[in-house]
Amino acid sequence: MIYFKETVIGKFGIEGKDGSITKTVFENDLSKIGENCRDFTASSDVPPVVAEAFKQLEEYFDGTRKEFTLPLAPAGTPFMQKVWAALCEIPYGETATYKEIAETAGNPKACRAVGMANNKNPIAVFIPCHRVIGSSGKLVGYAGGTDVKHKLLVLENKNFKEK
Repeated sequence: MIYFKETVIGKFGIEGKDGSITKTVFENDLSKIGENCRDFTASSDVPPVVAEAFKQLEEYFDGTRKEFTLPLAPAGTPFMQKVWAALCEIPYGETATYKEIAETAGNPKACRAVGMANNKNPIAVFIPCHRVIGSSGKLVGYAGGTDVKHKLLVLENKNFKEK
């Protein structure tokens, strides 16, 4: 079950299974989920890990949280897992290029594969794929849309400079 809630970046859904976060969904994809979706604020059966994820997400949005401390269980290939681990190493308020992530993941020539792993990231925001930018500094591709990516980067940059 994916529980959704209105946030500063629009409706956002979170799924938890077996005590870990397994999926996030942006508003533009909520219609694809159908009956596997419930309003977080109106549900009484929310798993504790999902409730904690929404709490940490609100703290992130208000600038009081810089790191998430949630158990994450993204499903993917070993290479995707390496990429997603590398994404989690990008510090709050900073960005990295696809090439830098490819180098961190152990395959400097795998920029396109990094892009595909980024695109398949099932736990966006918590695994911060929004912090990856093109080598020219441009914002490229994001599951929630580049406008959401921009909002997240602006939020982090503002809060990073304030603290």
